[in-house]
Amino acid sequence: MIAVNDLRKTYDTGTITVEALRGISFNIDQGEFVAIMGASGSGKSTLMNLLGLLDVPTAGSYILNHKEVSALEEKDYARIRNQEIGFVFQTFNLLPHLTALHNVELPMMYAGIKLSARRARATMLLERVGLIDRMHHYPNELSGGQNQRVAIARAIANNPAIILADEPTGALDSITSLEVMSVFQQLNRDGATIIIVTHEESIARHAGRILRLSDGLLIADDKVEPPIDAGETLNCLRKGAISI
Repeated sequence: MIAVNDLRKTYDTGTITVEALRGISFNIDQGEFVAIMGASGSGKSTLMNLLGLLDVPTAGSYILNHKEVSALEEKDYARIRNQEIGFVFQTFNLLPHLTALHNVELPMMYAGIKLSARRARATMLLERVGLIDRMHHYPNELSGGQNQRVAIARAIANNPAIILADEPTGALDSITSLEVMSVFQQLNRDGATIIIVTHEESIARHAGRILRLSDGLLIADDKVEPPIDAGETLNCLRKGAISI
């Protein structure tokens, strides 16, 4: 699904040149759940932006679903971002003047899906993330965890091949983080390919694989066996069998 070869990104401000990525190579197969970790300045956010077609590499190859990204036109970028990639951000990026339902509908509206179809799918997705009773609430009427689940429902509205999540639990407490990771894990079990950026080892270990970056280089590619089961951890917490 994703093949990255010698990917590089250099920022030139005119007075200083910063090599954010210095030649990274890896593959990600369909259905994988991958975490990208690294300290601040390691290049993980730059890599996420390149994978999500929010930026273009300085050099190297990025093949997405058998298509060489550098050969695409800008109109192709926009279509892929809307239909093939779902984005989840730390700050949710929900529109405050829209309800949860209408926020989830938005990508489908841009994709040209008719009102009745997108309303039905948005309702189904909110039910899937446990928010059917909050569908008519606005972001300021929801908790952080609820807003992130709305953001996840919005990210999968157009049934994307890949979900990219940038620090999706960074603004959440431990219990709410587990709830959000449980949603991601269920989506992955249903076949979604998920890539998250996180600085928290405990969050990364919910994925099946961890890519570790340092100073713009890939320094480790670790399998997680077995990944932490967020749903099981939540059940144990609720029963009082463990504590955080």
